[in-house]
Amino acid sequence: MTTTGLSPDTDTDVARVTEALGMITPRWNVRILLALSGRTQRYAELADKLPWLQSGQLHPKVRSLTDAGLLERAEHSPRHVTYGLTERGTDLLPVLPLIAKWADRFLEKPDTPTSAIENIEDSLALLTPRHATAILWVLKSRQETSARGLASIVIPDGYWTSIYPPLRQLVDDALVTTAGAGQPYRLSEAGDGLGGVFGAVSAWAAGRPLTQASQHPVWGHRDHAVRTGPQTQAAHPRSALATTAPARSAHHPAWQNLFSHTAPSHPKTALTAGGPGR
Repeated sequence: MTTTGLSPDTDTDVARVTEALGMITPRWNVRILLALSGRTQRYAELADKLPWLQSGQLHPKVRSLTDAGLLERAEHSPRHVTYGLTERGTDLLPVLPLIAKWADRFLEKPDTPTSAIENIEDSLALLTPRHATAILWVLKSRQETSARGLASIVIPDGYWTSIYPPLRQLVDDALVTTAGAGQPYRLSEAGDGLGGVFGAVSAWAAGRPLTQASQHPVWGHRDHAVRTGPQTQAAHPRSALATTAPARSAHHPAWQNLFSHTAPSHPKTALTAGGPGR
């Protein structure tokens, strides 16, 4: 069912990406996926890798990731149960370094060095507020648009001033910019730089190889490599995260040390917009 004024194909794409981001954005979900990236483990083994999470916090998250089709639970006997990544969960891992690279370039640098995982968590938190994905899609497609014009596309059945809260949040997060009241909105450099991230999430959600990310009809056809030289930094506050991160090396970004997964080379079943079949 169409939920925006976008074309049916684009509407479905936005819905898939929004749902995919919603699966992994909740706090600690990325860490759980990475903790299970090597082999299947018993619950106690997983809990040992995430000592800051109490069992009452960990179990609901494992269950939600299992329900989302990213983890699988195998009961070998009543006393022997293991958890591991599904094929879909494994295929998601190569998306994470792309988010980390975007964060290295655009996220505000705090006084205390942060880890790649913290940067991923902070980046995801910027992309998941309601209507954020659709707003970014429209601005990428149209270059610049008024608030009323955005509302007519993003929330065609709603009152148009409802576009302001998510739009202001995106401006505060330095993903969208405007010259002032009554002026059109457009993507900032950081917002435009999300092409590699959105292209990869879109490909994964549709069951396509991540090698097709650069061919995305809205976010593709552009060099998304990290450029050198002065960059505009996002001016949003970072989340309060519990893990103390090691300092980064200028020659060995943290994400390179954490991730070594390659993109899948064969298509998978698409994630159905509005709720995947599980």
